Amino acid sequence: MSISEKLSQAFAAFDAYNANDPTREVFDGTPYPKELLYAQRMTARLNDFQPDASAAVRLAARSQHIGRWEIPRNTYAMDKKGYLQWRNAEKSHHAKIADEILTRQGFDAATIEQVQFLLLKKELRTNTDTQLLEDVICLVFIEYYLEEFASHHEDEKVVDILFKTMKKMSPRGLQEAGKIPVSAHMQELIRQAAARLTAS
Repeated sequence: MSISEKLSQAFAAFDAYNANDPTREVFDGTPYPKELLYAQRMTARLNDFQPDASAAVRLAARSQHIGRWEIPRNTYAMDKKGYLQWRNAEKSHHAKIADEILTRQGFDAATIEQVQFLLLKKELRTNTDTQLLEDVICLVFIEYYLEEFASHHEDEKVVDILFKTMKKMSPRGLQEAGKIPVSAHMQELIRQAAARLTAS
């Protein structure tokens, strides 16, 4: 079996798992399981941004939020410490599910280990594959989720989130982010975040 066929089978298995997400997101008038739609957006953005990405990065992108709904945010304290604990629990959860699925799919141990490494966001800034995955995560957020997030928060909070997002991105990722169409108001908030990034 070719690597392309193996990837397609793994994607199908990831998608079947995420199809169980009870939360629905409407896109172009059609409701989708939220994390299934997110996973497909991650793959599409990765294919556009880095068409020659490794198999491990492709697998990590597709399983980035796999089973995310299974650990609700409110199972941890609703403060910064609780948020960070929840995020870490989610990363481990995604890595565990990906491991189980990829093992069943017959992937070798080295590939599975690399996918888990990426899902745990290890060595951001120093590992090129981790940085690539982070860039794609940030680009998908900006393209599909930023405006919705902003509608529920004050501008100051949005600028802070944009600053933190941009800080995690590579120069190439930031350049790509500048091509994503956003509202005039969001352009101004991005400008403020970029100015803060330059000054930091």
